[in-house]
Amino acid sequence: MRVIRVGTRKSQLARIQTDSVVATLKALYPGLQFEIIAMSTTGDKILDTALSKIGEKSLFTKELEHALERNERESPYDAVVFHPKFVGKTLETLPEKSVVGTSSLRRAAQLQRKFPHLEFRNIRGNLNTRLRKLDELQEFSAIILAAAGLQRMGWQNRVGQILHPEECMYAVGQGALGVEVRAKDQDILDLVGVLHDPETLLRCIAERSFLRHLEGGCSVPVAVHTAIKDGQLYLTGGVWSLNGAETMQDTMQTTIHVPVQHEDGPEDDPQLVGITARNIPRQPQLAAENLGISLATLLLNKGAKNILDVARQLNEAH
Repeated sequence: MRVIRVGTRKSQLARIQTDSVVATLKALYPGLQFEIIAMSTTGDKILDTALSKIGEKSLFTKELEHALERNERESPYDAVVFHPKFVGKTLETLPEKSVVGTSSLRRAAQLQRKFPHLEFRNIRGNLNTRLRKLDELQEFSAIILAAAGLQRMGWQNRVGQILHPEECMYAVGQGALGVEVRAKDQDILDLVGVLHDPETLLRCIAERSFLRHLEGGCSVPVAVHTAIKDGQLYLTGGVWSLNGAETMQDTMQTTIHVPVQHEDGPEDDPQLVGITARNIPRQPQLAAENLGISLATLLLNKGAKNILDVARQLNEAH
């Protein structure tokens, strides 16, 4: 029996997500055996420094990618978890100078602008650690986490508020599960290709294309919101200064045909923004990619590059 080895981070959330993918593949391919290999990444080991300060890309994937060398999207929104004494509150109704924990410059920049009466402070650690810090320490009134992570952990009861796009746009790809495969392993690409959700895939291509063209990352506040409705793919993207005082955002759309899953894909097997989807036609993938590029170009032409450059410089200086 052939064995497919699947790498994952050791955190509880990573294992839950990996186990769900492997369980789906086992059901689809009963003739294969899957072995899960857990490992620690740079991001798991450095817990006393803000992610934006570490100055290294692929913090949570590099080790997995080095090991390689030798589905449908959950809610993409952010959620607020409140200290037990503030259950029933919202960010707007928290007392003046309440401290809210987040490791994301994107969240802090947007929420500082929206809720100037609050203070935002860095908090690190996996979900278990952050929740323990919130509940046991008196430092934080609330923390901001990805709603998808809380859902996958079965901790929906801790969600006190969901932040919608007008309050806080989400991170590129947030809520979507990605499975990384060596480019040369065509049979494995075919094997996991059946997991693609076409809508999620096209939205993520647009989001990733927008971020790549902006040359954004963890060190600058960049956020998005996507939707597909009536044959149109809508992409809203924005950039912020670190304190949220400056912002630039806009929305664009493109006509897109959302393919039925498992349609015959392109013969030339394009890789758009690092995504390979051999069973999805090329035209909608290219349309999604071009939408991201067009929106990023629009913002750059309006002056977004200056906001991003200043944000990078300030972040590095601190």
